[in-house]
Amino acid sequence: MDSRLITAVQVVVGVPAVLIAYVWLTERLLAATSNRWQRRVRPWLWLAPALGFLGFFLVYPTIRTIMRSMYGKNELKQEFVGLDNYRWFFTNSDALGSLLNNVLWLVFFTAFTVGIGLLVAVLVDRVRYEALAKSIIFLPLAISMVAAGVIWKFMYDYKPPGSTQTGTVNALIGTLGLGPVGWLQSPGFRLSTFALIAVMVWMWTGFAMVIISAALKGIDPELLEAARVDGASEWQVFRRVTLPLLGPTLAVVSTTMIITSLKMFDIVYTLTSGNYDTEVVANLMIKQMFTFGDFGRASAVAVVLLLAIVPIMAFNIRKFRTQESIR
Repeated sequence: MDSRLITAVQVVVGVPAVLIAYVWLTERLLAATSNRWQRRVRPWLWLAPALGFLGFFLVYPTIRTIMRSMYGKNELKQEFVGLDNYRWFFTNSDALGSLLNNVLWLVFFTAFTVGIGLLVAVLVDRVRYEALAKSIIFLPLAISMVAAGVIWKFMYDYKPPGSTQTGTVNALIGTLGLGPVGWLQSPGFRLSTFALIAVMVWMWTGFAMVIISAALKGIDPELLEAARVDGASEWQVFRRVTLPLLGPTLAVVSTTMIITSLKMFDIVYTLTSGNYDTEVVANLMIKQMFTFGDFGRASAVAVVLLLAIVPIMAFNIRKFRTQESIR
C-alpha cells in the first residue's frame, strides 16, 4: 500500500481515536475525584492538549530561535558569538534597508488599506447594490498572495521604449502618451516598493471594508438622525459621530494591517525577490537561512521581527480587553 495512503488513514482514523480516548480517560479520572477537585482540574485537563500544542509548536521554537541567534553560522560547531548577529543586523546596509522598507510598508500599507476600506464601507452603505459591490472588492482576498504576485507580475510587465507593452499598467499609461515605467525594476525613490504595496492594498482593502462595514451597521441610526435634526451636515455627522464610534474597530483593523505589513514576505519574494531596494525583514531572514546558510543571522533577524510584532500584539490584546470590559 502506498505510504501516503497509510499516512492519510492514520491521520483520519488515528487523530479522532486519540481524542476520543483522551476524553474517555479524562472523564474516568475525574469521576474518581471529589466534586471540589473536578471543578478545579476539569478546565486544565480540557486545555492541556491545546497548551501542549502551543508549547511545542510556538513557545519552544521561539526560545530555540532566541538561543540560536547567539551562535555562529555553522550550528554543528556551536560557536557562541553573543550579540554579534544583532550587531551585524543594525550595522549592515542591506539589513537596515529592509528595516526601512518594512517601515514604509507599515505606514503606507496600513494608511491606504484602512483609509480606502473606510471610504468604501461608508459609500456602499448607501447604495442598493451594496452586497455586489462588497463582493467585488472583497474578491482579491480570496486569492493567495503568490497567485496575486503572479497576476501583478504580468500587470507590471515592462518592455523597453519602442516595444509593444504587454504589461497592462504600461499599456494603459501608453495610451496617455507616457513612456513605459519599470515598476518592479526601479530602485530610485523606492518606486518598486510602492508598487508592491499597491498589490497588497488591492488585496486587503476588502478585508478592512468588511470589518468596518460591520461596525458601521452596528451604529444606532437614531444617533445619526439626532445629529442631523440638530443641524449637523453629513460631513459633521461622519466626523463627530460616526468616526468616533468606529474608533475601536479602526484600531483593531489598523493593528492587524500593521502586523501583516511587518510579516510581509510572499509578494516581495514572488515579484522581486528583494531586488531593486524592495528587501523586507522576512525575506532577508529566508535569504540568510537558505541562500547563505547562516542560521545564526537568520535567527537574529527572526527575533528582531518578533520584537517588532510583540508590542503591537500587546496593544491589540489590551484593546480587546477594554472592549470586553465595556460590554
